[in-house]
Amino acid sequence: MVSSPSLRTPSTQLAKRVFSIDVFRAITMLTMIFVNDLWSLTGVPVWLEHARADQDFLGFSDTVFPCFLFIVGMSIPFAIQQRLAKGDSYVEIIRHILIRSVALLIMGIFTVNVPDLNEKASGISSQWFQILMVIGFFLIWNQYPKREGSLKSLFLGLQLIGVALLVFLAVRFKGGADGRLTSMAPQWWGILGLIGWTYLTCAILYLLLRNKPVLLVASWLLFNLLTIAGHAGWLHQLWPGGPQDWILGNGAFSSFTFAGILATLLLTSWQQKGNVQQIPLVFTGIGILFLVAGFISRNFFIISKIQATSTWVFLCCGIAFITYAAIYWLVDLNGKVNWFDLIKPAGTSTLTCYLIPYLYYSLTDLSGVSLPDSLKIGGIGLVKSLLFAFLVIAITAALGKLRIKLKL
Repeated sequence: MVSSPSLRTPSTQLAKRVFSIDVFRAITMLTMIFVNDLWSLTGVPVWLEHARADQDFLGFSDTVFPCFLFIVGMSIPFAIQQRLAKGDSYVEIIRHILIRSVALLIMGIFTVNVPDLNEKASGISSQWFQILMVIGFFLIWNQYPKREGSLKSLFLGLQLIGVALLVFLAVRFKGGADGRLTSMAPQWWGILGLIGWTYLTCAILYLLLRNKPVLLVASWLLFNLLTIAGHAGWLHQLWPGGPQDWILGNGAFSSFTFAGILATLLLTSWQQKGNVQQIPLVFTGIGILFLVAGFISRNFFIISKIQATSTWVFLCCGIAFITYAAIYWLVDLNGKVNWFDLIKPAGTSTLTCYLIPYLYYSLTDLSGVSLPDSLKIGGIGLVKSLLFAFLVIAITAALGKLRIKLKL
């Protein structure tokens, strides 16, 4: 779908900031908070919710995470080029990628274990566990101002307190029923953990292959082939009794992220040529090709986010390309970036924004205050969840002014 010559983009071109990527990230995070709040409602339209694992259906909620992974991929070339421009070596960049990935994995392990918490055996309520967990995250990974002397020691001390807090929670944690208690375990890694593994894989591959466009395209093709091979049973035939699941899933998540990487390289290549007016048309065309591929794939595999089928991958990539084309046209070509100022913190403080609901839900549960049921049903409930998403972004903005912002 993307020819190799168009990916030969000079590193200097990547240095230019593309505001539509920030806006796309902000819109996706706003949407993620919205769909993650649908659990609190009744009477939600079926098309808005996640499809069941065995259901051949694409719910709106099933498209949000793929779009986020797509944006992760679009951001990787810019982030790595920025570090190279600063003079960082490959070793320093890989170290940064590893540290960032490990942080996401740790957060993912904690968040995915919360629903399994046995409050009686752990001696702590689920609400307080989540509050202390998020506080620990912020203490460790807050974007502290650069200081020397006593202030630097203070910030280091806060980070150590955060580490001690997470260790305490991990040791204290007991999950499962009273008769079959379990310790904290990765399970399925959680959303943040999946992002961590995917980012680790795709960022390192891009760093090593960034001057070899043919191999970048080959990597994307390989991840898609893994997705198809897994569901077609080819992998099992090649390795009977071998692992059917691994840390990279079946390649689907990396497919989204690598599609984003190739999208950025294509974008910057067309910008370099001065054909910016044609970018929305090109991306829309690519999106349509993905949609066609998805409908063809549906003859062999159902649409399923839970199963991570190739049909789901192709359809969501198509949606991501077409959505980005519309945002690029509006933001970068027509200069309407200020239209999205209200949700800007969701695009610049994404991780902070994602974790705020953990605090919000826990604090409201402890307070005993809840909205009347009439505000949690049907259309009114959907408005409530949308307003909640905007509230979370507003809280994120307020915390940012207080220099409280997660930065990996």
